[in-house]
Amino acid sequence: MKHPESVVPTPWDAKIFGMDTYEILSLDEATLQSISSLHGHFTIKVDPLLSTELLHRYDFYYCDTQIDPFCLEEDFVAYNSDSVSVLHDIDIEELVKLSQGAYSHGRFHRDFNIRNELADLRYDSWLGQLHQTGRVIGLAYKNALAAYFACENSKVLLHAIDRKLQGKGLAKYLWTAGYRELFNAGHREVSSCISVANMPVLNLYRALGFKFRNPVDVYHKFNPPK
Repeated sequence: MKHPESVVPTPWDAKIFGMDTYEILSLDEATLQSISSLHGHFTIKVDPLLSTELLHRYDFYYCDTQIDPFCLEEDFVAYNSDSVSVLHDIDIEELVKLSQGAYSHGRFHRDFNIRNELADLRYDSWLGQLHQTGRVIGLAYKNALAAYFACENSKVLLHAIDRKLQGKGLAKYLWTAGYRELFNAGHREVSSCISVANMPVLNLYRALGFKFRNPVDVYHKFNPPK
């Protein structure tokens, strides 16, 4: 079935979830009505100040609020440690193992229509794609892999820290090394995207001198097969 240009298939998610998946680019009644007969999973990201009346009328449900931390090099607050270093050419299996449980704040883990193991697989697959193109920075503590950044240019798309090291005050040293690597690559500004529900990471970015922009509310919809 042909769908409007504002309803865009996301085949990378469809492959993981075993159903058609789409991102909706326009919040208007004609677009939302057009998907009523489509089976699958739908995502729309909206300005938090927009009315949600249409979304509720068409059975969308809230999943997350995302926000982008960003920082100029001159505003970056560094926490240096001789015990932290950067690693390259890390095995993907090591990265996947380290990331277990790292994305529980993500929108797919908070969606009751998506099983957690499929949400995990979705992020693992994305990490694998970034790893294949050489866009993963490994971060070591005492010469052992402790965290990673998966990047697109100056933006960190995925990051994780070993669960055994969480709560020990090490993240600011690891994140310093990761973002310094990006600054040293010539980027004057760096950024990421996080869930506002992930308060430890939000506070970490504040401690490093980051500011925040581009908040969006993420809504999902699931149309089961007829």
